Amino acid sequence: MIDQVQLYDDKLGFFENKTKGPFGRYANIKTPYENLGDPKYDFFGVPIHSPFGIGAGPLPSAKFIQAAYDNGYDIATLKSVRTDTFPLNPFPQILPVDLKEKFQDTEEGIVVADGYSNPLAVANSFGIPSLKPKEWEPDMIHALKTPSKGQAILVAFQGTARGKGREDFVQDHVKGIGLVKSTGAKTIEINLSCPNEGESVLACFDTDITTRIVNAVKDAHPEVNIIIKLAYFEDKNQLKDLIKKIGKSVDGISAINTIPALVIDKNGKEAFPGRPKAGISGAPIKWAGLEMTVALNQAREEFGYNYKIIGLGGVLSAGDFHEYRRSGADIVMAVTGPMWNPDLAKEIKSSL
Repeated sequence: MIDQVQLYDDKLGFFENKTKGPFGRYANIKTPYENLGDPKYDFFGVPIHSPFGIGAGPLPSAKFIQAAYDNGYDIATLKSVRTDTFPLNPFPQILPVDLKEKFQDTEEGIVVADGYSNPLAVANSFGIPSLKPKEWEPDMIHALKTPSKGQAILVAFQGTARGKGREDFVQDHVKGIGLVKSTGAKTIEINLSCPNEGESVLACFDTDITTRIVNAVKDAHPEVNIIIKLAYFEDKNQLKDLIKKIGKSVDGISAINTIPALVIDKNGKEAFPGRPKAGISGAPIKWAGLEMTVALNQAREEFGYNYKIIGLGGVLSAGDFHEYRRSGADIVMAVTGPMWNPDLAKEIKSSL
């Protein structure tokens, strides 16, 4: 078994973590990591020391962002916010799963494990909660002031479908990006890969709605660097068609998010009560993230586009990082890896 209290404590709920965290070796850092020399990589116009960081999820506030920087992570993503309040899924939100092989969806369900072990395999079900803008804006303003030389911050946004039609969903993104931009954020990731946006089908699998969102946001906020986050596309022709339509308009594409699966306890009951499916992350989904990175790179070259590729999914070691870079990723991010290994960024930097 491995230490399960690093950055985020799975025995506490999300808002308890946000208030009391970060935890483990991310807490009370006596000697912050010191970058040497000048930054030589680029993150959407910001010079950075390394093309590696923490993706959307475990950094819900400015103090978590600072803890990431202090541990050597040069890119930190502030967890998604919305245009209005959105509920948190009931506890638990994170569980270890017994999945040592390459993950492929199964109707039998993925069984919860007794504890975390290597290679890490995790299921999560948060619901992407959000406070009202007037409550999240002050902390976002604070977070945007935390990066030092060679560090960058990414702010994540989650649209909400409120049952008022497709155009209302599009305009929720326009409004939301405007709210985030007003805090001073210059690079924003739009999550189109999560079932918690309120739609029955992931937005990224709906080429029409994704195209409308991208075009509307870029028309309204042309000065903002827009990244869209995609799920794993089994149908690469569908992905190629989407990229052909939106690849010229976006500044970056991030992939992948978790992969949904039925998660059960040892008695065959729902591990997350009331939510049969949860997102699988960690080592078992690395293959899917790499496959998407290759596909995004091929489409970029074929269409002559200039978007940056952010690869993520199962990055637990320096070797995983370099696999993504060789596959075409400009930037590599991780979520599960940093949550259990505070030294991951340092290990990657020593390999550059």
